[in-house]
Amino acid sequence: MIQLYVATGDGLAVIRRKNARWQAHLKMERLPTQCVAPDPLAPEMAYCGTFGEGLWRSRDAGISWEPVGEGIPHGEVMAVAVSPLERAAAGGLVWAGTEPSALFSSEDEGRAWKEWPALRGLPSASTWSFPPRPWTHHVRWIAPDSVAQRRLFVAIELGGVMRTLDGGETWEDRKPGSQADAHTLATHPLAPGRVYEAAGGGYAESRTGGVTWTSDDEGLSHSYLWGLAVDPGDPETVLVSAARGPVEAHHADGARSTIYRKVRGSPWQEVRDGLPDPRGRRVITLAAHAAEPGVFYAALQEGGLYRSADAGRSWERVEVDWPDGYRYQHVHGLAAVELG
Repeated sequence: MIQLYVATGDGLAVIRRKNARWQAHLKMERLPTQCVAPDPLAPEMAYCGTFGEGLWRSRDAGISWEPVGEGIPHGEVMAVAVSPLERAAAGGLVWAGTEPSALFSSEDEGRAWKEWPALRGLPSASTWSFPPRPWTHHVRWIAPDSVAQRRLFVAIELGGVMRTLDGGETWEDRKPGSQADAHTLATHPLAPGRVYEAAGGGYAESRTGGVTWTSDDEGLSHSYLWGLAVDPGDPETVLVSAARGPVEAHHADGARSTIYRKVRGSPWQEVRDGLPDPRGRRVITLAAHAAEPGVFYAALQEGGLYRSADAGRSWERVEVDWPDGYRYQHVHGLAAVELG
């Protein structure tokens, strides 16, 4: 059974299929949820970061939540991820990134945390700045490598993609060819060494484990990329959500965003089949899960979930039964997990 987590900024929606429809249950109500990550090694476990209220954990597939994070001094937890390779305690090694930019890991399911301060010591750190709050910056995304233990990629908004090969002890600064306004990263177990980046300046990827990067914007009419998901069954099929700039991406007035799809040997192509009109639509959040090759999920900021069962070519609205009177207005995080 596939379950979805949607961090809406005012709670966490836990959505499960019920017959032909999906049922949403609201958790962490009135908390400023920011990011969410199930544990791939222990699917009943999940972590949710908030803006100002720290990190939270569920041990029962999202039914109940409790605060964790002793050792993380910042309440703004902007990114969370769990390694699919490195086991710790009953699940995977957990990573959390904060505002201001700092990176922490936990080997005991979030009870205690260790910071990896070498990230903050990179030469470019003094130039990092998040435009809406220019006095600060944050870890926007964490991507543990899918095939190489201790290799990890971190997206700094706004700073770029940083790489460690030794589990956080030492770090390499942003490489030429990667994008500075890094938003979303991905790796793929069927493509060793491949790293995908959706960013405010376009799309970039590495096929050398982050050593070298190239941009690939052919076919993109929108250069501000936000969401990113890769087909679990085919590392050559990539989706991104895009707008022409941050205003069209994030502000209701003048909003206009879309989805692009790319397959092997072809330029990016805009996808509209089954999706609402791009006008008035803020940027979309995307997700996929290894249990469903060829399937993608898309969460619209204005409310509404969509699913593609044909590798992103066409979409259908997911019929969700929401609690009476509830309609989410933001999506800060989207994740899928398979439960037994």
